[in-house]
Amino acid sequence: MSRVAIVTGGTRGIGASIATALQNEGYAVAAVYAGNDEKAQEFHGSCGIRVYKWDVGDHQACAEGVRKVEGDLGPVCTLVNNAGITRDGMLHKMAVEQWSEVMRTNLDSMFNMTRPLIESMRERNFGRIVNISSINGQKGQMGQTNYSAAKAGVIGFTKALAQENARKGITVNCICPGYVDTDMVAAVPPKVLESIIASIPVGRLGKGQEIADTVCFLTRRETAFITGSIIAVNGGQYIANG
Repeated sequence: MSRVAIVTGGTRGIGASIATALQNEGYAVAAVYAGNDEKAQEFHGSCGIRVYKWDVGDHQACAEGVRKVEGDLGPVCTLVNNAGITRDGMLHKMAVEQWSEVMRTNLDSMFNMTRPLIESMRERNFGRIVNISSINGQKGQMGQTNYSAAKAGVIGFTKALAQENARKGITVNCICPGYVDTDMVAAVPPKVLESIIASIPVGRLGKGQEIADTVCFLTRRETAFITGSIIAVNGGQYIANG
C-alpha cells in the first residue's frame, strides 16, 4: 500500500513545494485548495498530483473531503496543515470578518482537518502531522493581530496534540517559516520588501523548497523521536526558545 499524504493549501507557494517534495519521497499526495481553479489545474498538469477543492474552515467539508481522498488513494498517514490566509489591518480598524476569516482558515482548520484522521492514525499506531505556523506566530507583527494570534494557536495545538498521541506512534511537529519567496511576499511593496530582507541575517528570502525539505525530514520513520517540536526556518531573523 502506498503512503498517502494530504497537504492543505497545496497547489501554490509553499504548499505546492511541500506536495511535490512528498511526491518525490514516494507519497501519493492529495493537494487541497480553496478557490483558484486555474492555478490548481495548472499545478495538477505540471506534476500529476491530485487536487481536491474544499474549505478547510468548514468542518463538514473537511470530513467529506478526507473520505473522498481515502476512497481514491487509501488511508492517510501524513497530514500537512499548511493552508493560511491574511486579512491584515490594525486592530482598532479591523472588521469582525477580517478576524473570523483568518481564525477559520488558519486555526479552526487544525481541528477540522486533524479530527477526521486522528482516530485511524491511532488505530494503525502510526501518523505524521506537520503544522505550518509562522515567524509572526512567534514574535507577533503589527497589523496582524488576527494572523499572529491564529499562528500562535497553531503552536499550542501542536504541543498538546503531540503529547496526546506520542504513545500511539504519531508525531506532531510545527514549522515556523520566515519570509519566503512566494506570490504573497512578492506582493509586498518594494521598499517594505527591501527592509524585510535587510532584517534577515542570511540576507535573502527563504525558498519554498527549504520548507518542503524540513517537512519531508519530519515525516520520515527515522525521525520518530521528534515530536512536539517547533522548528524555525527563517534565516536567523527571529531566534526563539520554542
